[in-house]
Amino acid sequence: MILFVHGVPDTPVLWQPLVAALGLGPEDYRAPALPGFGTEKPPGFRSTKDEYASWLITQMEAAGGPVHIVGHDWGALLTLRAASLRPDLVKSWCVTNAVIDPDYSGHRTARMWATPLLGEFVMLNMRNKPRLIEGLVQGGMPRELAEIEVPHIDKRMRQSILSLYRSAIGLRFSGHWVDDLTNLPKHGQLFWGENDPFVELPVAERFSKRHGTPLHVERGTGHWACHDRAENFAAVLKALWQKAG
Repeated sequence: MILFVHGVPDTPVLWQPLVAALGLGPEDYRAPALPGFGTEKPPGFRSTKDEYASWLITQMEAAGGPVHIVGHDWGALLTLRAASLRPDLVKSWCVTNAVIDPDYSGHRTARMWATPLLGEFVMLNMRNKPRLIEGLVQGGMPRELAEIEVPHIDKRMRQSILSLYRSAIGLRFSGHWVDDLTNLPKHGQLFWGENDPFVELPVAERFSKRHGTPLHVERGTGHWACHDRAENFAAVLKALWQKAG
């Protein structure tokens, strides 16, 4: 079973080109929506990083056996956390355009979302859908994806995003989230858009060197390389899965 985990501010629609490129049928994969991202949240769910990691582990358990797990953006961070806590549930892991790195202090928007009042002000501006689409496109999101994703960015998602980023102090990781990376299963892979303005390539290179994880760099694209270079990503994943067995 293959498990795809999207990030912020996306939904599972992110994975459609990759699923098609891999030739997967509905029985081959799962692409759940993060609670609050176009879907309901469980009662009492406060949208913290640890709650999302626990939720992801339940998704892995529900798959019925070790999974090939693929995560983008916050989905990448949660993939690394869940895989380091439950390596027994993982055949292979691949993360794209985000990693847990104690030396990375977060991009500008992440720091604003993490700041009380300022984050709420930024979210008010995100209610302007046409402006938000243009902003995401300028940040590298393919326009056709932005036009699908933006209508899903409602009050519940905006509040979930604020809670998530504040639980991570922007995107500053330390303690167990960093230390437990030593438990990551051996079959791992990084896939990176070279021109990511949010998590720059040197962050990926540092993680690759520190953890001995292969890094594939997609030239001439950015944060959403997993979507707009789906054919290339599919080839990287197939090679990883063949190695992992």
